[in-house]
Amino acid sequence: MEISGIIYSINGPVVKVSGSREFKMYDQVFVGNERLIGEVIGIGERHTVVQVYENTTGLKVGEPVVSGQKSMSVILAPGILGGIFDGIERPLKVIEQQSGAFIARGLQVDLLDKKKQWQVEVLARAGDKVFGGTVVAQTPETPQIMHKIMVPCHISGMVKTVAPSGAYTITDTIATVEDDSGKTYDIRLMQEWPIRIPRPYKSRVNVRRPLMTGQRVIDTLFPLAKGGTAAVPGGFGTGKTMTQHQLAKWSDADIIVYIGCGERGNEMTQVLEEFTSLVDPRSGNSLMDRTTLIANTSNMPVAAREASIYTGITLAEYYRDMGYHVAIMADSTSRWAEALREISGRLEEMPAEEGFPAYLSSRLAAFYERAGYVNNLNGSEGSITIIGAVSPQGGDFSEPVTQNTKRFVRAFLALDRMLAYSRHYPAINWLTSYSEYVSEVRHWYEDNVDYRFMDYRTRIIAVLQEEANLNEIVKLIGADVLPDDQKLILEIARVIRTGFLQQNAYHASDTFVPVKKQFLMMDMILRLYDRAKTVVLRNIPIAQLVATGIFDEVVAIKYTVDNDSLDKFDEFRQKIDDACGKVIADNEVIRR
Repeated sequence: MEISGIIYSINGPVVKVSGSREFKMYDQVFVGNERLIGEVIGIGERHTVVQVYENTTGLKVGEPVVSGQKSMSVILAPGILGGIFDGIERPLKVIEQQSGAFIARGLQVDLLDKKKQWQVEVLARAGDKVFGGTVVAQTPETPQIMHKIMVPCHISGMVKTVAPSGAYTITDTIATVEDDSGKTYDIRLMQEWPIRIPRPYKSRVNVRRPLMTGQRVIDTLFPLAKGGTAAVPGGFGTGKTMTQHQLAKWSDADIIVYIGCGERGNEMTQVLEEFTSLVDPRSGNSLMDRTTLIANTSNMPVAAREASIYTGITLAEYYRDMGYHVAIMADSTSRWAEALREISGRLEEMPAEEGFPAYLSSRLAAFYERAGYVNNLNGSEGSITIIGAVSPQGGDFSEPVTQNTKRFVRAFLALDRMLAYSRHYPAINWLTSYSEYVSEVRHWYEDNVDYRFMDYRTRIIAVLQEEANLNEIVKLIGADVLPDDQKLILEIARVIRTGFLQQNAYHASDTFVPVKKQFLMMDMILRLYDRAKTVVLRNIPIAQLVATGIFDEVVAIKYTVDNDSLDKFDEFRQKIDDACGKVIADNEVIRR
């Protein structure tokens, strides 16, 4: 039975509907004569409140609103990877063919290609007992990713019939399952899932494996964990988007979901162009083979911006259920929060701090809590790592979105405007950033890299902290009056900042650095520190050792030692020992 009402009032993307009490919360609806896509977000005694995901210009009071008889959902099937979608999973390439550069209103397009045939290997056999999440077939979605066809979460029973392996579309039935009551279900390559409901799993697992990014300041000082959460806050021009680009390109996640939520169109264009042309370092194929992009630019309807976050996390959960490790780049959650604020204002809700709705913190919590490392229903392990950019106005980290985000993430990579302006990238401030995953991933680093890794990390951070304290003194009295042991701290800190923390995204050897090389670079820096201490203890001015150029040579290691030539570090160990030994010997000769 069709459920319908009529438009009572229109306020931007918020439409009130009268004439029916049969609508349900979060039902998908079609608004007006052009059948604009919308979602029920409020139900009252007299009116139903709908947020419309398309431009409402031209809508009139009295036009019909029809329920789609289901919650706002996405299609989960082969064809997601390599795709570029809007905030409600409509394929932008298909939309471009129909309406050109701009999205026309009321377009009815298939979310995924229902005509394309996939070469399917059917794994299930008649008589098998299956349950939600059981893998019954598989197809190579891309050269890198094997797409596993799973039984929908609400179905369990016995396989009655199976189709032979072969070519099928996503709407074809490949198996039938009969439950205990005798009801039969068709298993297809596609299934639907409501975007606001998390997909189920068996149990959560404590995070224990780092998400390797190839970015030294992250992997070494502020490690992320697979299944963890991180925020990348920063003011305009500090490099949030570029930092997320680097993480998306180089992280060792199996699958990347990039959500451009309310960002500028030119930035999203850059993302689309870069990702489609970038070669995946893991396979040599296109990076898009394991990436899906959700593009919702700032000029698109604000309500769809709010939905794009949930669309992205639902797609990620689907691949997590197959046993893959997924990384989500949400750029940025501030634009999402602004969409909540605008819709809340049009709903005439009581505003909280800075006009944001009172439920801002609970919405942020619900989003970040969908991350995690889990045991799936089918026995596999998978994870979702969420890395959300935050764009505080004026770079003020005390504003509500940043502060509330800080409550729900365990890694905080604070971008610094002064570092960015001085061309220090990534502009992550080592004094205000933190990671709570250090203790969880410590054993992985010690077992897979070197047992001294975390001790070296602690020493590096201690040097940087001591430099910050000394800089307060230097501002008052200058560096020349400092004793040589404190001058050494400043020199080693300079080596750490410029030679280790600063990274060149355009240099072949420096854009991505394996963790083994990161450790060896720390080893060289701390070796220089320890050997230089012996020079200072002999009352030799540290300036003499600096004049040998050894400090600058250690800084340049990131360029001079390729990622595949780590044996060259032995030469630098000898260079450091020789330089320090020569300074000591020369001074002994002079004293004689």
